[in-house]
Amino acid sequence: MSVVIVIPARFASTRYPGKPLVELRGAGGQARSLIRRSWDAAVGVRGIDRVIVATDDDRIRDHTLAFGAEVAMTSPDCRNGTERCAEAVATLGLAPEIVVNLQGDAPLTPAWFVEDLVAGLRADPDAQVATPVLRCTGAMRADLIADRHAGRVGGTTAVFGHEGRALYFSKEVIPFVPGDVAPDAPSPVFHHVGVYAYRPAALAEYATWPEGALERLEGLEQLRFLERGRHVRCVEVEARGRQFWELNNPQDVPRLEQMMQDMAMM
Repeated sequence: MSVVIVIPARFASTRYPGKPLVELRGAGGQARSLIRRSWDAAVGVRGIDRVIVATDDDRIRDHTLAFGAEVAMTSPDCRNGTERCAEAVATLGLAPEIVVNLQGDAPLTPAWFVEDLVAGLRADPDAQVATPVLRCTGAMRADLIADRHAGRVGGTTAVFGHEGRALYFSKEVIPFVPGDVAPDAPSPVFHHVGVYAYRPAALAEYATWPEGALERLEGLEQLRFLERGRHVRCVEVEARGRQFWELNNPQDVPRLEQMMQDMAMM
């Protein structure tokens, strides 16, 4: 049974135009583009049969072909990464067991996040979609709150119920926690990691639905599944000492570069 990773990448980002081509310097000082680092993360995942970059921009296509990636050209009308993944799978005529959407702004995603995600979806036959969540320490929670207070869109948080069934995702920091949490202590807040595993039928169905009201308000594509009553499974993953953050704003570049320095990532 095959698993395919699709990395959606568009140039015309509202918050950060040209983001996939932004360079990040690793511990050795070598600069590589965000999309190249995301590709490197994808090909390091065990049990993956194919990795594809899905884009609508010739600059991204040319750049990714130059370092040996497979590219699928998609429509500029795709409203989000999930729609772009759906179009790429349909255009290429793929019929895998699972499609993984590894968003191109999370180059620090450890391989085991994706491996555990695929295993979690396979273990829950009722789930149509699965996505990883990482328990925040007090320090991580404080960083998320600081971003919101500064008017920046930082990480997304998730709340889920019995057996990991997703209840809601938000760019606000939820759930509410009375008082402070010590920097190294675990908090009840879970950071949503921007990776998804879909059953192909659910992915194809998603592309036929109009944008949901909550999806539009939050700017979170996964809410379309919840608004349609679909079962989304949250799979808790462990950092194992790795730092994790996504590139959402220009201010995140030095933060990611410092993390790569700290973890000796080249």
